[in-house]
Amino acid sequence: MSQPHPHPMAGAPAATTRAQRTKALVFATLGFTVTFWAWSLISPLGPRFVEEKLTDDAALIVAIPVLVGSLGRILVGALTDRLGGRLMMPFIAMITVVPVLFVGFIGQYNYTTLIIGGFFLGVAGTSFAVGVPYVNRWFPKESRGSAIGVYGMGMIGTAISAFTTVPLHNISPQLPFIVAAVVLVVYAILAYTMMRNPPDWQPVRQSLIATLGRTLSIKLTWQAAYLYALAFGGYVAFSVYLPTFLTNAYELEPADASLRMAGFVIVAVLARPLGGMLSDRIGAVKTLGVAYSLIAICAIALSFDPQHIVVYTTEFILMSAGLGLGSGATFALIAQRSDPARVGSITGFVGAAGGLGGFVPPILLGAMWSATQSYSLGLLLLAGFTVLALLVTLWVGTVPASDPTPATEHPDTKETRS
Repeated sequence: MSQPHPHPMAGAPAATTRAQRTKALVFATLGFTVTFWAWSLISPLGPRFVEEKLTDDAALIVAIPVLVGSLGRILVGALTDRLGGRLMMPFIAMITVVPVLFVGFIGQYNYTTLIIGGFFLGVAGTSFAVGVPYVNRWFPKESRGSAIGVYGMGMIGTAISAFTTVPLHNISPQLPFIVAAVVLVVYAILAYTMMRNPPDWQPVRQSLIATLGRTLSIKLTWQAAYLYALAFGGYVAFSVYLPTFLTNAYELEPADASLRMAGFVIVAVLARPLGGMLSDRIGAVKTLGVAYSLIAICAIALSFDPQHIVVYTTEFILMSAGLGLGSGATFALIAQRSDPARVGSITGFVGAAGGLGGFVPPILLGAMWSATQSYSLGLLLLAGFTVLALLVTLWVGTVPASDPTPATEHPDTKETRS
């Protein structure tokens, strides 16, 4: 029988150099960026599909990749446990090329094929479940909030899509998809060649059912899942639906709406690592309190349907900052409030919840617009759910920062889940 591998219960990885950790973080973040770029290719074209009479409302088209990418994180997290981030990140990038080219050359000309292409394009959104455990194992506990916050900047891929998709589509309908496919292939080759798993990483052999059962028995899993479903889910929902929102509510041109969505995304991307860094310094609970207060105030203000461009732009930007802070602080909360051996498995479930949180709002907002020609009720619902998140945050802050179940797992079950 083989000897068990050391299990760093204190949360510190095996000895690594700063250069090794930086390289791991850079490649993980790049992988997250390029796959999120691909994941978001359909969203900026939503208003155009409506103009071309492919559909009366683009909500379902842009939401399908979000749903698949979210649910898929549970499976991809389990595969990452067994195969490692070094293999899984380039693999996700490479297989994403297939639906990207399908949508570009076939899918975008018919509603049914758009739904089919969007379904498989959802695979790109599962990359988040690879990068979180990969980065988590490379960095010591005291800097994981900051490191995972930096990794979260891969959300910038959504902004890249917003900036480039419509202009490239104006040149040729296939061009944005070809460019994205080339970038994915180049990244996959470089990542497979240069990425390495952490020195202390070992494949997990515990069954998926056992891992899920253990994870779901932890109260923090459900608390963090709700917090992330609102923060990251809100970000995803607006990043995919904001072009349609702005086109409907403020009669902006599709290109103008996509650029404003890109600004929304950039602010959230920059705020996410700030959320992790603030959590390392003042605590995740305080950081989340600030984030959710900001989101609630902005959602209420927007519900009054301000028409001045400076007013509603400012409110959307501040809301974006709150969503980014909350997204970054949630995973710092997990690192601070749970046993290190369980961080990976909890974040897999939480990451899936975050993506699912972005699936329902676009459909709900689309239905509300069709029924009332207004988004005010949807924004008030967002404010209400945000106040609930604030109460959950305060609740978490009243309990001791520890997992009540001691971690006495075999080394093969140690945390690598996303």
